[in-house]
Amino acid sequence: MTSPAPPIFNPMDPAFLENPFPFYQLGRRMMPVFHFEQAGIWSVFGYENATNILKDNVTWRSAPPAGPDGAPAPESPMLFSDPPRHTRLRGLVSQAFTPRMIEQLEPRIAQIAAELLDQVVPAGACDIVEALAYPLPVIVIAEILGVPPEDRATFKEWSDTVVAQLGQGLGPDSQRQPPEATFSAMADYFTRMADERRAHPKNDLISGLVAAEVEGSRLSGNELIAMLILLLVAGNETTTNLIGNAVLEFMAHPAELQKVLDDGSLLPSAIEEVLRFSSPVQATVRRAARDIELGGQRIGAGQQTLVWLASANRDEAAFGETAGQFDVTRPLNPRHIAFGLGPHFCLGAPLARMEAKVALDAFLRRCKNFHRAGDGPLPRVPTFVMRGLRQLPIAFDPAM
Repeated sequence: MTSPAPPIFNPMDPAFLENPFPFYQLGRRMMPVFHFEQAGIWSVFGYENATNILKDNVTWRSAPPAGPDGAPAPESPMLFSDPPRHTRLRGLVSQAFTPRMIEQLEPRIAQIAAELLDQVVPAGACDIVEALAYPLPVIVIAEILGVPPEDRATFKEWSDTVVAQLGQGLGPDSQRQPPEATFSAMADYFTRMADERRAHPKNDLISGLVAAEVEGSRLSGNELIAMLILLLVAGNETTTNLIGNAVLEFMAHPAELQKVLDDGSLLPSAIEEVLRFSSPVQATVRRAARDIELGGQRIGAGQQTLVWLASANRDEAAFGETAGQFDVTRPLNPRHIAFGLGPHFCLGAPLARMEAKVALDAFLRRCKNFHRAGDGPLPRVPTFVMRGLRQLPIAFDPAM
């Protein structure tokens, strides 16, 4: 079976970052499994194929391939590892990053959201990304890890640098590490913090990770640094995008927003719809462990496959004829895959949901009749792997 020729496609084109959804729809309808020869990578657009790939960590691997001489790939972060190593790493971080710890954070998250809004509500206008969506998750993950307040700006700068590299090197010569200077700075910083916590433990996540042990195994020095860098990026970028995307979708769909304003119990459902409709993480990558046929195409062992989570989340076969519509009352099953699926399901999903719920609840109570200040395209996160805004200026009626 021969796939039709693809459209001209540049995933870093600002026009694509602004609106990738027509491309996803074309992929689902005309080329659900397609090989982009220029990038040396396959693309998967449909919900069924995507979920089957994410659940099967035997056929579809997350770790980089072995070197040309057959030697194992160097140690990779948890996100880019497979069982049994992934199982061990996830078990260790789960000991320190517990559901109980997340539940106990809600009052503090509400306090942070209130303090941030206090600074901008009286003016009746702000950049909601700069004022709330960006600082809240950074403050929260910094406090969880034990990072001092004076280091938060550097912390976020590192995270932005890492995110900007995502998707830059897909294909046979992919590179998954940030620029060397940034990586070295992060490694030095976290090494110092880990050494301090070994000598003087505190009630923070770094102390918990240093002490975590599963069946006599602890995180090595390199594993600990890789874990902290992953938590730094995942702990703020996804939530920043989720909050910003939610405000943007509420403005674009005033009738759906009014449902939430009329019935606050719909806010959790609305957040799930934002995750589905405007997924903060648009894609993830897997590598075929063996030759396999998928969607009528033969994918060779070792070839990479880009799983378009955001396309799967709008698949009419899974979510019905209204999949392309924003509906805050949408039934939750079948569930979206904005946080992934299977062994690599996002460990921080409960925290992201809580932060978004608390932040948006505070925003909706205190900022009435909000609308965009200005028009035209908004600056977006500069990678197709993520969907989020760098700025979102709004005006509103203050409600103290």
